[in-house]
Amino acid sequence: MKILTIFIITAISLLGQNMQKDPVTVDFVNLQKYIGKWYEIAKLPNWFQKSCNKGTVAEYSINEDGNINVKNSCYESDNSLNTANGLAKVVNAKTNAKLKVSFVNILGIRLFWGDYWILGLGPNYEYSVVGTGNRKYAWILSRTKELDKKLLDEAIGVLKKNGFDVNKLEYTKQ
Repeated sequence: MKILTIFIITAISLLGQNMQKDPVTVDFVNLQKYIGKWYEIAKLPNWFQKSCNKGTVAEYSINEDGNINVKNSCYESDNSLNTANGLAKVVNAKTNAKLKVSFVNILGIRLFWGDYWILGLGPNYEYSVVGTGNRKYAWILSRTKELDKKLLDEAIGVLKKNGFDVNKLEYTKQ
């Protein structure tokens, strides 16, 4: 009987984890206000930014076709500039809060796309909280190199509320 009870409790627990709701995005993003330069304040560690030592910046501009050019850059430990150019496209045109982004371009074909969900925005677009549906990646971005503590706490709260592990956040040197 004990084994059956443990099995049922474990199964319910695992089922609950698999049924976790997606992170909640903002209601609407004005892309004209969103484009421009953003400074990375913090991120969840990831393999593709492993060589970034400081000065991580994202710059967005809208193409004629409505897609968004993405230019990410950072300085490596030897002070060399590392740049990655990509393309983002809106997935949910009703809110503009869910996008897909690709940095792999082979002969004009984009093979791999990743989530770019805008989970939080300052009232004046002074900060942005970005994450992925699987909660593996997240970033806190700011229009300035430093983010006021109150706004940073708000941004961290957005990640926490959406089930991201904020204890793993790494803060970026600008």
